[in-house]
Order: sequence, then structure tokens, then C-alpha cells
Amino acid sequence: MPDTPLRQSHEDLGARFTDFGGWDMPLSYEGVIAEHTHVRNAVGVFDVSHLGRFRLRGDGATEAVRRELCNDIGKISPGRAQYTMALNDAGGVVDDIIVWRFDDDDYWIMPNGVNFDELQARFSATSGPTLTPVREDTALLAVQGPGSAAVISQAIGEVPGRFRVITGKFQGGPLWAAGTGYTGERGAEIAVPGVNAPALLEAILDAGAAPCGLGARDTLRLEMGYPLWGQDLTEEITPLEAGLGWVVDLDHEFRGRDAIVAQKNQGVERKLIGFKTEGRRPPRQGYGLRAGAGSGTVTSGNFSPVLEVGIGMGYVSPPPEAGDLVELEMRGEWQTVTRVKPPFVKR
Repeated sequence: MPDTPLRQSHEDLGARFTDFGGWDMPLSYEGVIAEHTHVRNAVGVFDVSHLGRFRLRGDGATEAVRRELCNDIGKISPGRAQYTMALNDAGGVVDDIIVWRFDDDDYWIMPNGVNFDELQARFSATSGPTLTPVREDTALLAVQGPGSAAVISQAIGEVPGRFRVITGKFQGGPLWAAGTGYTGERGAEIAVPGVNAPALLEAILDAGAAPCGLGARDTLRLEMGYPLWGQDLTEEITPLEAGLGWVVDLDHEFRGRDAIVAQKNQGVERKLIGFKTEGRRPPRQGYGLRAGAGSGTVTSGNFSPVLEVGIGMGYVSPPPEAGDLVELEMRGEWQTVTRVKPPFVKR
């Protein structure tokens, strides 16, 4: 099982580990709720080195990104990042991805860790640009929270703006960073060579960040209504069904475009909805949902440390009307829940 370059650092900090996409990664240190609260109220740092990343550069790189991904990278300038998706021919989501654009034909493609090999193979089939894996040689840290700017500035000397990309130096080696994250808070994701990762983590902690595990990262993203690939997004679910039509730019050709155009014209047969419960008991993936004439299942659910109630998302088919009663099946009993348009927590 691959290991983060920061394994020893996490052990020294008392981390509890679990499998994330085939990597042994920190689940928590102090506890999920405490770490969640650090990020919402102050600043936390996550090791996300398990996430995929490869460099695509050279003639034809921009056209390859435009062709393979449904958002249009040609509409952002160098020095910016973009949220996008790789689709299959049926319009299903093969992965949701962040792209960092360093120059006209110089990109980091950053898929989910579990889909790294598939996306790398997909781009390897593209003739022209050079593809270079960088995950094996780097670590990736996410600094997140309302206090993140001061921490990042002290640790690396520069703070990237929201969805802006920068390069620099740390400990004599290269540094790459972007104003991106998966929590809804201000912050940045910072990559350095693995050999420099322990010193970077130490600098971030010394500047005031709390170490946080991927358990808190999941509750934070759910409070924002951010989808998780493999649960809220799959190869059988389209961006339109997930309420993510804004990620799809139909003004350029890309794989899956014809299917998306057809679905947009015909209308979706199911829709992702959000809801919250009255009590603290969390809904779980697979629980039943029904609303109006439609039914379905929960795809993501958990306890919200900010709202102190259960929150969740799930697909209902056919899509419910705005005023339809929404019900959740928990332990064999149906209960009325409140429909919520994410984000559940406004930032």
C-alpha cells in the first residue's frame, strides 16, 4: 500500500490511519468534530498526498485538456485553476478534477486518488504533449480555514488567491500552490518534493494550524454540499443529474458532449437533493429516500458539527417538485426531513 512522505510526522502527532484510495492516510488526530471545528473557526492542515496529480505540458496540451474534460480550460488564463470533470460517452462522471494551469501548454491534472491510473492512461493516449506523473515524488498539503492566510504567509511567504496558481521555493526546492480546497473555507493546497514535506508540515503547524485528518475533511465537504466521487458522483451519474451543469461548457467539443446535450433537451430522470434531520442521528449511505412520486437512496450523510443535526444528499427519481414532502428511512422507520439546497452551512 502506498504511503505518504509524511507517515512518520503523522505517527509522531498521534494520527489514527485508514485506507483512502489504497493509501494509508490519517483519519483523525484529536477527533473528527474537534478537527472540523478547528477548520471552521481557525485553521487546519490536511495531508492529501493520496490525491492524483500529473503534469501535462508541450504542444497540444491545451487542446488535450479541452477534449478530455467538460469544462473549458481555454477560458481561463495561466496562473488560474479550474474545477472540471472527465465524462464517458454516456455523459457519466468518470472523475471530478481540479486543473492547475501554469502556462499556455503547462498543466497539473489532479484527479481523485482512486481514479489516478485511469485518468493518467486516458491522457497518455493523447499524442503531442508530454505526461509526467508527479504524485510519487511530491507531497500535497491543504491548509484550510478563516485563519489560513496568515498561516500560509508565514509558512511559505505568499498566499495564492482563490483559484489562483503560484510557484515558488521552499527549503531550496520547488513549490507549487493554488487557492483551492474541499472545505468551503479560505485556504490553499501546497505541493513540495517529498523530501521537503516534513519541514513544510512543521512550518504550517508552527504558524498555528491544527493537524486534521480526512474524517473531518469529509464532514466539512458535506456541509458545503460538495459531491464525493464514488458516492454522489459515479460513471452512471451525469453532471446535470448532480446539479452541476455549471461545470459543463457546451461551447467546445469534449467526450460525452452529445449525451449531455441530449439529456439537457430531454430533461433528467433523477435529481440530487439535500436534506437535514430534526435530531443528531446521522443518515447513512444507502438509507431510503422518498419525495412526492419519487424515491431513491442517500449517497452521502453524516452529522453536521456546525448545525448539530444530521445532513445528507441523495438521488430521487423522478425528480421531486419544490413543495414535495421529503422522507428518510432510518432503521426501518420513515421520518419527515427538511429539504435543503446545499450548502448546508453558509460561508
